[in-house]
Amino acid sequence: MNLKLCHIFLILLISLTLNCAGRAERGPLPLAQNDKEKRIGGGCDGCELMYIGMPNALNTEDTSLAWNASNQKLILTGTVFHIDGRTPAKNVIIYYWHTNKDGYYSPTTNTPDGAKPHGGLRGWIKTDEDGKYRICTSRPGAYPNDIIPQHIHLSIKEPNIKNEYYVDLYFDDDKLYQTHKKKYGSQNRCGTELLRVVLKQDIQIAEHNIILGLNITNYPDTIQAEKESGLKIGEDNPSFTPYHAFGPDKGERTCPVCKYGRFHGIVYFVGNNADWNDIQKWLVFLEHESLVRGKYLKVYFVYGNEKNYTSASRRNELETLGLKLNLKNIALTYVPSFIDKESEVYLNKINPNVENTFVIFKHRVIIDKYIDLRASIHNFKLISSSLDKTEGDFFSLPELRND
Repeated sequence: MNLKLCHIFLILLISLTLNCAGRAERGPLPLAQNDKEKRIGGGCDGCELMYIGMPNALNTEDTSLAWNASNQKLILTGTVFHIDGRTPAKNVIIYYWHTNKDGYYSPTTNTPDGAKPHGGLRGWIKTDEDGKYRICTSRPGAYPNDIIPQHIHLSIKEPNIKNEYYVDLYFDDDKLYQTHKKKYGSQNRCGTELLRVVLKQDIQIAEHNIILGLNITNYPDTIQAEKESGLKIGEDNPSFTPYHAFGPDKGERTCPVCKYGRFHGIVYFVGNNADWNDIQKWLVFLEHESLVRGKYLKVYFVYGNEKNYTSASRRNELETLGLKLNLKNIALTYVPSFIDKESEVYLNKINPNVENTFVIFKHRVIIDKYIDLRASIHNFKLISSSLDKTEGDFFSLPELRND
């Protein structure tokens, strides 16, 4: 073998040795672009660090080092669901990491060498039969001298999927978030990317459900539905401004989620195929639910029939209906059509040709949805049950806002 070939062989040997050491220390090597495109989630820089120092036994709750040392305690908790948004997902491992209050990923003496880029505030949970998880940690700080807002990284490993994928979560009350969103957009991986914080004495609580596979590239499961109408469970309920013909905001252009988004809300959409006998039965039931639940439920009827539309006729039609049914709490509203840009109702992605679409939200996030639901005792109970079971432990707590 000549000298030149020996040099080449030596270089290849050294390279192979270094790469193998890297794999043993840090997990999988960085992916080429074409490999990222094939992976579920599109690849993740740093997610492989979740396996470094992972305990053999994982619980549904984890407490980070910052819980007892931080100026601001934070609980991140909720349910992990399959992609339908209703079925709890068990045995899902979630690894989290975030900055300290000063915005640094600061390792401790106990942080494994390979995991030091993630700092010392890291940990793991594994969901139970009910899909529950709970992380007790601290409020992260924004990166110093940067415009990146406060955030928490998650790496999710499902039992039946080969690779992990990432989710980034931001805070609704963070002043830096809107600037960041305008520049980079929002990904909303596994549901909304926003954490909406409520307060329990000096503890901040972010109740956040995770919808596996939602907005995740190459995800193998999809939602199978005969009819499509509305956004997905787990996504943010969008802002829009219908015309109010009857109800508490009569004569105004009030956004349902902007003004009344803190607690439960129902947006009842009806388009081109209105069955007024059925509508009246629904409105009577929803009025009763509003009276029983008080400030904790706001109901909007949104009429979007594009046939023979005039603003005056729609306003008179709904006002007459409200007086006939003696409605006190429900808002009867209308838009020219469900693709109308001026009111921004198009953001709801409502199919005008289904009979109705019921969207139920809590704290501005869609938590349930029904299409073509006929007025019946069974379906009335279905709506009531959905409201009852989604209240959770923090429903009545005051929220932390940045107004």
